[in-house]
Amino acid sequence: MDTPSLVVAIVNYRTPDLTIGSLRSLADEVKTTPTIRVVVADNYSGDGSVDRIGGAIEENGWGAWASLLALPRNGGFSYGNNACFRPFLEEDRKPDYFLLLNPDTIVRSGAIAALLQFMSSRPEVGIAGSRLEDPDGRSQLSAFRFHTIIGEFNNQVRLGVFARLLGSWVRDPPITDASVRADWVAGASMMVRRAVFEQVGLFDEGYFLYFEEVDFCLRAFRAGWSCWYVPSSRVVHLVGQSTGVTNPSSRRNRLPKYWFDSRRRYFLKNHGPLYATIVDCVWFVGHLLWRVRRFLQRKPQTGPASLLVDYARNSVFARGYRL
Repeated sequence: MDTPSLVVAIVNYRTPDLTIGSLRSLADEVKTTPTIRVVVADNYSGDGSVDRIGGAIEENGWGAWASLLALPRNGGFSYGNNACFRPFLEEDRKPDYFLLLNPDTIVRSGAIAALLQFMSSRPEVGIAGSRLEDPDGRSQLSAFRFHTIIGEFNNQVRLGVFARLLGSWVRDPPITDASVRADWVAGASMMVRRAVFEQVGLFDEGYFLYFEEVDFCLRAFRAGWSCWYVPSSRVVHLVGQSTGVTNPSSRRNRLPKYWFDSRRRYFLKNHGPLYATIVDCVWFVGHLLWRVRRFLQRKPQTGPASLLVDYARNSVFARGYRL
């Protein structure tokens, strides 16, 4: 059987050192899987990223498998990935698979081959995600259930007994060492079968950053494709280094407006105004219950700064129902 062909997209925005490190980790993968092509899309960084990444590709002799695409604007994560994938989907000999890879990742040996082997052996699988981990090997949450009203309440109320009662409604299931079906997987390392793009289209560029992979996996699910978590594919994820939003060392930072915009878009687009309204209501109830319990139990303040105020300003009650 011929080795499946794969296009890897890395979207860079002012993280040239991280992107070069990710490319370096891919070099050994290319030796064992020569049908890999890597495209780095620079989202108009304006900080010298194009020169630095282009220079690294030339100096290290990566030009046979890696190329750089300088985009005219910073259109976000979906925009950057689509710019990488679209030309290949228009070719006569289209690649078999496509991989989204964050710039703040380091690919462990065999990670790409593990995803390709899993996808090739299961033609019904449309999307597969890697096991993301810390540099010391500790697992990160990488596979999730879709966002629901009950799940949103649970995430805010933070009550263990409630989470145990909810079971399958909890967004973040326990980490497992076995390959399991998931609703969606993290876009930091997510492989997509070509046929999925051909059936449901590319990523929604209405999302600037966050929720685009959830939206895409939901569209694929509704079209009959399954999504799987494949822990034999191991990828180091330097959490939040490319955006700063989910960086554990900066938890008290405020969430950016585009995070709230993406969240609101996801619920309005996929579930409608009534559902989005109920979601915001239960979020407020759950969050306020958590605040009361935190005060009574003298628990430390955690999570993003000014979350309640920012959420209120960006809810459907304040922003309305336009996508």
